[in-house]
Amino acid sequence: MNTAFYIAKRYLFAKKSTNAINIISAISVLGVFVGTAALIIILSVFNGFEDVVLKMFNTITPQLIITPAKGKTFEPRTAYFQKLKTNKDIYSFTEVLSENALVLNNDKKSPALIKGVSEDFLKNKSLDSIMVDGQFVLENEAGPNAVVGSALNASLNINPSDPFNKLQIYSPKKGLKAPSINPMDDFTSFAISPAGIFEIQQDFDNVVIVPLSFARELFRESHKVSAIEINLNENVDVEALKKKMEQALGESFVVKNRIQQNQALYNVLGSEKWMVYIILTFIVIIAIFNIIGSLTMLVIEKLKDISILSSLGAGKKLIKRIFFVEGLMITLTGCIFGLIVGYVFCLLQQQYGLVKMGEATLLTTNAYPIGLKWSDFVLVFITVSIFSAVASSLAANLSVKKIDKLNQDL
Repeated sequence: MNTAFYIAKRYLFAKKSTNAINIISAISVLGVFVGTAALIIILSVFNGFEDVVLKMFNTITPQLIITPAKGKTFEPRTAYFQKLKTNKDIYSFTEVLSENALVLNNDKKSPALIKGVSEDFLKNKSLDSIMVDGQFVLENEAGPNAVVGSALNASLNINPSDPFNKLQIYSPKKGLKAPSINPMDDFTSFAISPAGIFEIQQDFDNVVIVPLSFARELFRESHKVSAIEINLNENVDVEALKKKMEQALGESFVVKNRIQQNQALYNVLGSEKWMVYIILTFIVIIAIFNIIGSLTMLVIEKLKDISILSSLGAGKKLIKRIFFVEGLMITLTGCIFGLIVGYVFCLLQQQYGLVKMGEATLLTTNAYPIGLKWSDFVLVFITVSIFSAVASSLAANLSVKKIDKLNQDL
């Protein structure tokens, strides 16, 4: 057995003449234990919220989207796009035509983004999960239907259950050389029935989703599209296909994955998690540095033992290593128990939803969500280990400061 570890273990569990040493050591272990458990639980909660938010966003956000580098629309009937459409790796190939327009409902009006989508858009089986009223239906026997975002609905007060309620959508006519005497002649107008209301996030909720054929009539665009949204089959490498598409399309088109489409969202989620990690880490550091007081008092109590070890031939490195290992044992004991308790609590929260957060809206449960990642456990353990090593090293240096004088006195 390693000499330093053996002596450090004896010092850790042996009775102390001064009870304050035991109290300070216990406080150090408890502080590290609570801080470590809190870090794991909070990071797991943030992971859970991130999973919930991204799941909602991913319902409406494709894995890959192709847009023109310049201009608003492009021709999708090229040989490459036709070949891409039949690619076996692709689950859904949705042509999108979108443009801003004015939406009227009775005496209320509001600008909105009209998004026309082809039939493949409905291959997404999770669309019903974002509905807060009505159903996600774009066409039925009565004709085309619209699915409206909740932010737009707040302005227009739409009632999807009313079969006689129709939205009037106005779009400026293209290519007019001079305005008409009657301003309404400068607009293309079509009526459409609202089928439901969806809710994701404010940036997405000012959208009206309609069939592509309806959007083509409204915007008088017979062939071109604004974008192509692509979802892949399971176990297909998204980044590999993205690179192939970028090489084939060149600089005329931009291909984005989900992170690039929602860069601001991913940045916010990441920055919030790291800020909480940094704040809680400072709390853990304060608890860890209590070990300096504990080891200082232990060194004072063991001065005679230190002198005897030195007389027997123990070098300064061995003596420093004894108290260094002692400090690590104190803090890492709290760290390991904190990780275990944090993990158990997260499992119980996942299973039983012990801690509630009030009434839920889009969430399937009102309990705080949990997302366990082993990388968080590794990160927390490494963080605690590093600061434990620093604090233990500082305290261990005290054990050899007056060793020469002690040998003379002995």
